Amino acid sequence: MPNYNDMFELSVEDMDLIETALRHTRDSLSKTQPETGSGDAETLRRVHALLGRLHNQKIFYYPKDKVYVSG
Repeated sequence: MPNYNDMFELSVEDMDLIETALRHTRDSLSKTQPETGSGDAETLRRVHALLGRLHNQKIFYYPKDKVYVSG
């Protein structure tokens, strides 16, 4: 059985495209109001979880020489 490749060579633009596609999929699945336990509901949960994992891996910019004010 082949092993999985754990070294990916994706650019920031590639990741942005993937994230945009996942958001589009999430939005289209959300409009159909899937029933609990259906395949669409499971796919929607998985897409939402994946978007969360992608978000948690981002490194956000914080200025080092100034006080950071969010918003």
